[in-house]
This record gives sequence, structure tokens and C-alpha cells, in this order.
Amino acid sequence: LRDIRSMESCAINVKGHVSNMADRADGVDTSDENKPLFRDLSGDIGDQEASEIPDTLCMNCHETGTTRLLMTRIPYFREVVLMSFECEHCSFSNNELQPASTIQDEGVRVTLKVETTKDLNRQVVKAESASLSIPELEFEVPPNTQKGVLTTVEGVIDRAVQGLEQEQPVRRALDPGTAEKIDAFIGKLRELTEVKTPFTLVLDDPTGNSFVENPFAPSQDMNVTVVRYPRNREQNIQLGLEAENETAEEATMEADNSAKNGEPENLADEVLFFNTNCPNCQSPVPTNMKVVDIPHFKQVIIMATTCDRCGHRSNEVKSASGVAEKGRRMVLNMTDPSDLTRDVLKSETCTVRIPELDFELSLSYGIGGKFTTVEGLIINIKEQLERNTFSLGDSSTATESTKMKEFLAKLTEIAEGKRLVHLELDDPAGNSYLQNVYAPDPDPELVVEDYVRTHQQDEDLGLNQMKTENYTEDS
Repeated sequence: LRDIRSMESCAINVKGHVSNMADRADGVDTSDENKPLFRDLSGDIGDQEASEIPDTLCMNCHETGTTRLLMTRIPYFREVVLMSFECEHCSFSNNELQPASTIQDEGVRVTLKVETTKDLNRQVVKAESASLSIPELEFEVPPNTQKGVLTTVEGVIDRAVQGLEQEQPVRRALDPGTAEKIDAFIGKLRELTEVKTPFTLVLDDPTGNSFVENPFAPSQDMNVTVVRYPRNREQNIQLGLEAENETAEEATMEADNSAKNGEPENLADEVLFFNTNCPNCQSPVPTNMKVVDIPHFKQVIIMATTCDRCGHRSNEVKSASGVAEKGRRMVLNMTDPSDLTRDVLKSETCTVRIPELDFELSLSYGIGGKFTTVEGLIINIKEQLERNTFSLGDSSTATESTKMKEFLAKLTEIAEGKRLVHLELDDPAGNSYLQNVYAPDPDPELVVEDYVRTHQQDEDLGLNQMKTENYTEDS
């Protein structure tokens, strides 16, 4: 009861703080009181500003302890809340992680091939809804059996060992045979931390809020495979996104009844908006949306968000025509600084490559959909890499930090036109575009190739599970 009252008091204080922010005049407020709610992950302890909740009930001795909350943003991922509890009476401590962002549109399955001891140091975000498995041992941790945690690959294995050892004294007394088998299996888990032989770690999260670090950023990680997939009805029911007693036919009828009869609206001449939250400070902001026709290409939807509280600005581009029949690969040979002014439409499924720098921006660590110029795309890539504290912060080695700084300097030279390179855009969905300045004539410096997608690319786009006929029937 004391724990509930403490949480209610904390919620009232936060609500009052948000109300004070809303009462301020419009415009960007740079005072300390209006700092972003979720700060970038940093090694500066004083900059993180953890919140304390005193007089929290200890579930071990039933005395009062202290709970600390840290709201932070993980590079190349999203916002999370780190929670820790410590009791000074019985020395009991506990910590867990909760995703602070919404449930993503798709689930995510991350497969890591652990080959060296360095792979054990990779940071891992495992949400409570995620399952974890090691196929070589036929071992699986089901979802919703462990609290969310921010740890490493080695920490994940140690946590599994601790969970199995927890009831071993009781098993040895009541069922010695089972306890002996579990001891043997614990030994196999401990051997994994020595990496005598490679093994596979699979993290499957239907909410899309789990993550495995890429220590090779900005280069592609060949040991990690990230697959995003559409959730099935059972997973939506478990996450509370769909009512258990609602049938597929009822959901389809509800969607059909929501559409109005008559001719479709013409959205080409209208700017629409919908309410959302600022990704930087979480304040309520409107997002503007406009349908645009790109010459010699197709229709796209441009969405732009500007926050008057913290000054954050973002834009994103979505295709209005779905997935194309074939993928598209475009290679631009930059021969003059004027090529930096070419328009670029990079969809969220597009991979960017710069062969001269041995650089590839893959789908799992992309920058989302962008409608910009070649110069703007290079600058966006550079800014995102600068926010990666794993390569530039105090957790990085001197070699990694120097390597990243040298790479960022090369990107700056490209953006300033001092270094001419080849820019390759590879979009399996066929929804990316690079301006042909000689249109309608062919561009001698631009090579455009349409290709048939592979099975794996269709899998990444979710096309293999898509039903276009009799989709109301259970598969």
C-alpha cells in the first residue's frame, strides 16, 4: 500500500511538471525545467538525472527501500526506462528495464551468431515480452517469464543460469534425478561463456522493442540478422491489441463500416494532420501529412513534425503505392560538387552504400524514410553516427573512437564536395528515387537497375506471409 501511494505521489508530481510546461508561452524553451524527458545515453552520471521514489515497499523483508528511475535513449534504438530498487534493511536489490516507446507496427527477430568472446560483450535490450532461445542446446526462455533488462550477451546467459539454480536445493531433496540433469545443463550453459564452439542466440519480440548492439557501426554486422515480421492474431491478443472474443470477420466488418460511401477524397491538394508525441521530449505535437507527386516517379506521403517546446524537427517519407513488383538499385557516380544538389527519396527499406569508404547503412540501423538531397542524406547519416555513444562515448576504446572520428571527417568532405564517391541506393521495395538531372534523357552518371527480389528480401518485407486471397480465413 505504501508503494502504491508513493507511485501515486510521483505521478502527481510528474503531472504537475507537465502542466507547468504546457502553461508556458509558445516557442523553444531552453531552461533546465524543460529539458527532454528522455536524455541521450551518456557516461556523465550527473547529466542523467535519475528520479528517486523513497519509502518503496521491499518485497523481501517488507520494510521500505528506495526505487530509482532513469529515462534514457539508447543509440540506434529507442527510449527506455531503467528501474533499480535497493533495500538498506536486508540489502535486497533488483533492477529491470521497461520500453518507454509504444508497441511497434511489426515484431522483430534478432539472430546473433556468437563466434568470439568479444561477442559476449554486446549490449542487449531484452523486453519482458521477448523470448530468448539457444537452438544448439534446445534452450528457450518463454516470453513474460523475466523482467525486461539492459545487459550483455554474457549477462543473458548468467541470468538464465541463476534462474535454473534458484530452486536446485529443493529439487536435490525432492527429486535428485531431475536436479542432476539440470546441473548438467547448467554446466553446458556456463561453457557457452568460454565460446569453445560458436552458438546462436535468438531474440524474438512481437512488440519490436528488443535490440542487440552492432559494435561495427557504421558498417554492417555480418553476425546479426534482423527480421521484422507482421504479428499474428494470437500475438496481438497476448499484447492486448485485439479482443480475445473478436473474430476476424467482425474486425473486417468493423473496418468496412468505418469507410464512408461515395467518391474517395482528393488528398493531393490538402494538408492533413494528426496528433502524436515529440520523439525528443514526449510533448504532444501535431504531425502534418501531405501527398506529393514526384516527377518521373510516383506518389509519396511526406510527414513533418515540429515541436515548439524543445525545437525538435523531423520528417519522414512513406510510399503511397505499396511495394513495387521489382526491387531497384541506383548507383550515382559523383563527378562534380553540383551532384550534391540532386533530389533523393530514400524509403525506410532502402540500403545506402558508399563503396570507397566500405560503408553500408543497412535496414536495421537506417535513418527512416527521407526526402532530401544527396548533401542532406550524407549529413543525416553523419549526425546519426555522431549520436552513437557506443563508438564515441566513454564505453568505446581509443581505437574505435579514432576510427569513427576519421570516418566522420570523410563524410564531412563528401558533404562539402571535397571528396567525390559513388553513392548506391538499393531498395528491394522499389520505392526510392534519385533525381535524373537530364530527364527525360538518360543520365550518364546514374545507373538504374530493376531486379527480381530474392526469397530472403521478400521475407524481410513480410511478403511471404501475406495473403491476398481469402485473407479472412484462418491460415
